Amino acid sequence: MDAEVVIAGAGPNGLMLAIELRLAGVQPLVLERLPEPNSTPRANGLVGQVVRMLDRRGLYERLAGTPGPPQPQSAYIFGAMELPLSGLEDNPVYLLPVPQVRVEAVLRERASELGVEIRAGHELAGLSQDAESVTVEVAGPDGVYDLRARYLVGADGGHSLTRKLAGIDFPGVTNDRMVSRTASALVPPELIDPATGALEVPGYGVIPPFMHHRTERGMFVFAPFPGREAVSTGEWDDPADDGEMTFEELQQSADRVLGVHLPLTPPDGDGPRLLRRLAGGNSRLADRYREGRVLLVGDAAHVHSAIGGPGLNLGLQDAINLGWKLAAEVRGTAPEGLLDTYESERRPVGERVVLQTQAQTALVAPGNEVTALRELFGELLTDPHNVQRIADLITGADIRYYDGAHPLVGRWAPDLTVRGATSSPAQVRLAELMRSARPLLLDLTPDGAFAETAVPDEVEVVTGRSDRPIALLIRPDGYVAWAAERDGVVEQGGLRDALAQWFQARPLTSATR
Repeated sequence: MDAEVVIAGAGPNGLMLAIELRLAGVQPLVLERLPEPNSTPRANGLVGQVVRMLDRRGLYERLAGTPGPPQPQSAYIFGAMELPLSGLEDNPVYLLPVPQVRVEAVLRERASELGVEIRAGHELAGLSQDAESVTVEVAGPDGVYDLRARYLVGADGGHSLTRKLAGIDFPGVTNDRMVSRTASALVPPELIDPATGALEVPGYGVIPPFMHHRTERGMFVFAPFPGREAVSTGEWDDPADDGEMTFEELQQSADRVLGVHLPLTPPDGDGPRLLRRLAGGNSRLADRYREGRVLLVGDAAHVHSAIGGPGLNLGLQDAINLGWKLAAEVRGTAPEGLLDTYESERRPVGERVVLQTQAQTALVAPGNEVTALRELFGELLTDPHNVQRIADLITGADIRYYDGAHPLVGRWAPDLTVRGATSSPAQVRLAELMRSARPLLLDLTPDGAFAETAVPDEVEVVTGRSDRPIALLIRPDGYVAWAAERDGVVEQGGLRDALAQWFQARPLTSATR
């Protein structure tokens, strides 16, 4: 074999997968068709469970540029309607307002630290596979060559060649009603409220920053990110202009959407600058995430509207879910069927994202009927239980991969603080215990009896104390494989079963550390 795993695409999802594989002891090789990193402005940040997951890999502070763990937001949006979050019992909405260019740079840096090889200017050109391997045809600067690997993962975007060559269908729908326009743009500074950052448009009213704002004529977004200010518009049933987009086109669109003139100017200085028109949109989901030894992650497996910013939350968690399972398969330690759980767990999540982005797109459309729907929906959002359900949906906090005897099984492990943890400082957060990406048996019960269970070598065992006396077996992706309270909700046999189910009963050793 030339490589254990070849990854096509060095965007955020491909890089995250490479990091996860390397942490699990597998050496990936990443192919990237672009000779240099892409500096084009794209996504403006991360929202959802992935923010906390990056904290569990020690990447949050690097990206945020500030010390300390992430904190939940007091408000967010759904379909251009405000979600009041401060009163929620369990607020799952975490944001990391960092541009995708920076996300990729940090992930590339981390991958390099771990020894991942990234071949820039080399792209997938063909593939064939047999029962033992995948042969990848690569087009590089010096010509075409072949690589033989155990597995190939396509992280090559919505137009994925990996998916097409593997013969995986990409069913879905195309909506050609909407035209969106986005550009790097400045507004007159005297129109910005210094206290709130809101845009006060004469003859129209107040437009909050960083939120989708619906009018009866379309949608408007004012995003005053420092040094990368941008304005977006969305219009329905308005044919897109031919040719390259111009700044004047954005100006005219903004005036139509708002019904008044809002002076816009392009930023001074060199770029890169954003100037983009998108006509229509796709909501598509691969009919399967795996074909033999070829797998898909991120946009290669699903495309959807960008409204609400779910893309990186979905794609990066695909990569984190797949990484440890694929590594176990390569190492020969995977229980039977483990790799199949990647699709069975992540494809339903993709379906939920398609559902909620389609719903949000419907809520921001113009028209009296939509206005009436929004009024009714706004009444529903006065109930905190409804807000909780929407918040859980848009962040992925509603995920339960599988059922178990304990209510935490299959769900995201709670962010516990552990006192007196084994080989750790006096107090440590769960996120800090998961930096190695190993499975974790965390026993916080008074007698620590569960920690005496024999476990596979890759499972780390930590004992300690917490405000919640509980024992958890946590998968590398942060989800609970087994849980028990001190009162014996789950017997110790359940722990042994979970170890065998997820981490294979290799010759077991004492859990004593």
